[in-house]
Amino acid sequence: DGYYSHRPKEKNKVDSNNENSVPKDFENIDNSNFGARSQPRRQSVGAGSSKQQREQLQEKAHSRQAWRDSSPGRERSSNEVLPLGQQPLAFGNNGSHLDSPRQQDYDQPPKCEISGKEAISALARAKSKECRQQIAEVYCRHKEGQLMPERVTRYCPLEGKANANVQWDEDSAESFPLKPVRIAFVLAVHGRASRQFQRLFKAIYHTSHYYYIHVDQRSNYLHRQVQALAALYPNVRVTPWRMATIWGGASLLTMYLRSMADLLAMRDWSWDFFINLSAADYPIRTNNQLVAFLSRYRNMNFIKSHGRDNARFIRKQGLDRLFYECDTHMWRLGDRKIPEGVSVDGGSDWFLLNRLFVEYVINSQDDLVANMKRFYAYTLLPAESFFHTVLENSAHCESMVDNNLRITNWNRKLGCKCQYKHIVDWCGCSPNDFKPADFHRFQQTVRPTFFARKFASVNQEVVNQLDSYLFGPFPQGTKGLSSYWENVYDEPDGVASLSDTRLTYYHSFSRLGLARAAASLQGNPKDHSCRYFPMGHPVSVHLYFHSDQFQGYLVKHHATNLATSKLETLETWVSPKNNFKLTGAPGSTFSRLQFAEIGAEWDAKERMFRNFGGLLGPTDETVGMQRWSKGANVTVTVVWIDPTNVIAATYDILIDANAEFTHYRPPLNQPLRPGVWSVRILYHWSPVAEMRFLVAPLTYSKHQPIRQDDALKLHNGPAKNSYMEQSFHGLNPVLNIPVSLGYVEQAKRNAALTGQQLEHWVDGLVGELWEAADICAVGPTACPVMQACPKNPWSSMSPDPKSHLGPPRADGRIR
Repeated sequence: DGYYSHRPKEKNKVDSNNENSVPKDFENIDNSNFGARSQPRRQSVGAGSSKQQREQLQEKAHSRQAWRDSSPGRERSSNEVLPLGQQPLAFGNNGSHLDSPRQQDYDQPPKCEISGKEAISALARAKSKECRQQIAEVYCRHKEGQLMPERVTRYCPLEGKANANVQWDEDSAESFPLKPVRIAFVLAVHGRASRQFQRLFKAIYHTSHYYYIHVDQRSNYLHRQVQALAALYPNVRVTPWRMATIWGGASLLTMYLRSMADLLAMRDWSWDFFINLSAADYPIRTNNQLVAFLSRYRNMNFIKSHGRDNARFIRKQGLDRLFYECDTHMWRLGDRKIPEGVSVDGGSDWFLLNRLFVEYVINSQDDLVANMKRFYAYTLLPAESFFHTVLENSAHCESMVDNNLRITNWNRKLGCKCQYKHIVDWCGCSPNDFKPADFHRFQQTVRPTFFARKFASVNQEVVNQLDSYLFGPFPQGTKGLSSYWENVYDEPDGVASLSDTRLTYYHSFSRLGLARAAASLQGNPKDHSCRYFPMGHPVSVHLYFHSDQFQGYLVKHHATNLATSKLETLETWVSPKNNFKLTGAPGSTFSRLQFAEIGAEWDAKERMFRNFGGLLGPTDETVGMQRWSKGANVTVTVVWIDPTNVIAATYDILIDANAEFTHYRPPLNQPLRPGVWSVRILYHWSPVAEMRFLVAPLTYSKHQPIRQDDALKLHNGPAKNSYMEQSFHGLNPVLNIPVSLGYVEQAKRNAALTGQQLEHWVDGLVGELWEAADICAVGPTACPVMQACPKNPWSSMSPDPKSHLGPPRADGRIR
């Protein structure tokens, strides 16, 4: 459970001229582990036999490798995209937006001259006029010395930091306290993982405690689920207000302070401790053990400090920089000074605070609290520092315990990849998810820990292990224990919440299910009892996992039965086909490659695609991923081939001995040509593996059936059929990829399709990479061979005892 900085490594030499420049840590970092570089132009392949061309290319590859090996002082990073020439492609310069914003971008002109490059950059990037106005106002107030307190009063009688020593006795929970503490849990949740949240709630629930739930303003589906949950239990309430909080944002601290104020105002809720949790948390000890421990230390406050040199912490955390949140983004606006008189502290933003200190933070108007609220309103990651600083400098300082009673799964190598740069002008770190191999960490008894984070909804096995450890296993044979469902679309969200790509796929999945139903009755061709006509948009869509492996999509949809003319509601399960195969010759010396995949929304921290199943359209940014076993350093060539056999991209990857994953996003010109693409991996120009992926043509544009002019724009491929500035046409004969004018002519005809013809084309393509595994009936059906969905173990309507919420038992628990 450690502190990791949120700022890039400091260089020994700082160029004073660039002190206020827009920093690389949020402007120019490519999330791929290759950096933002593409292949320079390959040498064109001239006339001659393909064997000669291949030998020439191999010779050049060997000479390039020899140059790399012999070049003195050249830094070579693992998993690097290797250049194949001397002239790299020009990329857009992120610094080009640093021109001063026009005066008409404001309702009122700024009250000062905005000269800092960070502020100018923020103004140029902010989307709304309101946000630009606020940034300018904050910058000018700060420039005039009106924003930050210069000096703050310290009330702690101690010098230095207090840290009360607390002991954990595993047997202390056996004797339950006479006057047990009561806990107010504040659950800050977002996303769509309602079943994961229900599992957490089930594990921490007790009738003696209170549960106040804030659902992010953008998570309407989860809000509906949480409201239904709160209606079942009198000690559960949902905040009547909602905020759109962001990682590192000032809004997160505002949300906590507002929740605290609400809890203090609830006269019917008498609580002793405030604990904040997210849906990615899970208990690792029981409620009774937690209550026994806190009852023993009811006057303490448990908060984790960074444990580092304080001046270094301030720099690394960005506390000496001015930030402002608007447009759901934290903008960096320049430097500032830390107020004199107080010691700034910080660490983890997960804590357990007693009621006395919470009352002080909310109700006190003294100089410390008032000025710290003012200071932290313009601070990056304020929840990671505000409560620490107020506690350490207040009269409550001696109640501080440097332990937040949690285990956090930090892996700096994976967790610090600037993954939040799209919402924060800073490089941030976040913990990794626990896996089953980490289970032994929860059983340690040396230090008092009661919660752990993070747990991913798509990794349920470790949660199952914890459940059994804490509460005993479910009865043998209980259904659904290895399955997990997560909603990705719900009808009340409206189709406007879906991209045209997803809407296209979900409709096609539904039609694949109806085709399966029609094929289920053999024999009488006049029997239409299992034949359907699709009606309307999908009702809901779920991801389906079994044993933590993605099994496909579950689409609930309406259709008219052709035999009865009645509307039925069905659920179709579509599963992805295996589209990766090793193609190396038997006995090949190359055996490091384990798997490869093309997708979108690559999560470099968890090493997985968040776009499950790779639902790609013509305007999606594609990423190629490879998984490796350990072995000797190797260089492989990756070749991307579009549906008309045009080589769209090719690049080399240096795989070092210990590399496990590589990924790269080739900067392809869009729109990508619809159809089934292939990607080949070559070693010494011999094929090692091949994978296929689908770029689906869209049947919808702006959520309406696509018109021909839009179809022609999206489905004709990039301009001049050129995916990059250089052409790889000369490699076609070398790689034995035939160029066919017939493919090109057919692609042109397909690009003009609309209506049913377009749907037939889409369904044919989707059917190459997906299959309808099953279909069931949500309600009454005229199809005699179709099962009811609750009886199908794969259906989202089948029993899920892990997240099922029932009434409290006599002991006050529901798990």
